[in-house]
Amino acid sequence: MSVQKVGVVGAGIMGRGIAQVCALAGFDVTLVDVAEAALDQARNGIAAGLERQVQKGGLSAQQRAASLERIITSTDYASLADADLVIEAATENLELKLRILEQIAEQVGSEAIIASNTSSLSISQLAAVVSHPERCIGLHFFNPVPLMALVEVIRAVQTCDACQASTLAFAERIGKTAICAGNRPGFVVNRILVPMINEAIFVLQEGLASAEDIDTGMQLGCGQPMGPLSLADLIGLDTLLAILEAFQRDFGDPKYRPAPLLRELVAAGRLGRKSGEGFHRYR
Repeated sequence: MSVQKVGVVGAGIMGRGIAQVCALAGFDVTLVDVAEAALDQARNGIAAGLERQVQKGGLSAQQRAASLERIITSTDYASLADADLVIEAATENLELKLRILEQIAEQVGSEAIIASNTSSLSISQLAAVVSHPERCIGLHFFNPVPLMALVEVIRAVQTCDACQASTLAFAERIGKTAICAGNRPGFVVNRILVPMINEAIFVLQEGLASAEDIDTGMQLGCGQPMGPLSLADLIGLDTLLAILEAFQRDFGDPKYRPAPLLRELVAAGRLGRKSGEGFHRYR
């Protein structure tokens, strides 16, 4: 399972970040989304991200241009036919991801690796809808993808040894450090991180401290580079809520219940940075 061509499905923040790091590492990348507007926005975002690296001296103008040339965009899943690895990077919604994975499997070769960037859903359940499920695996990137060094590699019960080995080698080639995680909700990092963020929301909801003071306290008292509420805004409050709901459903443990304030903000459309306001304002 040697990876040369990479497909990415989903042109949101995660998908465009994954496409960017793959292209920069020398892979030919096909970025697929159902909306042309999303693809245009993604390409502009990737170009801007690479330009920032040029301005900081970490990348030459020639490297930037070459990376952009390696990325093609499409609304047609058939464009993934020659991909060796396809990474699904859609919204954290089980039905949507299952539908996308089925469409990917219909187009790619039987030996192509199919990976999901899910942050909380069962890889074994996702693999069950894929033909040749032994080539299905979890490949969880962290936001922002170009800056975060970690990926979690999650093996489904169906995943074969060769698929896992190729995925680990791929992670190394794109400059990431991989850790292997068991197929449980949240895997390793989010299993620890998300309940901590949720508890910070409860603290805010109970009026124990302001959002600014909660973030400052965790930064200066625990050495965190970003406070939990600022991090929640970066992740997206709707994504955070979906992860907590998956935890509560799959573990059946009330300790994972989402804070009511989180539900209220999501219902109000205050989703964090992407909407301009969450626990903090960004306009």
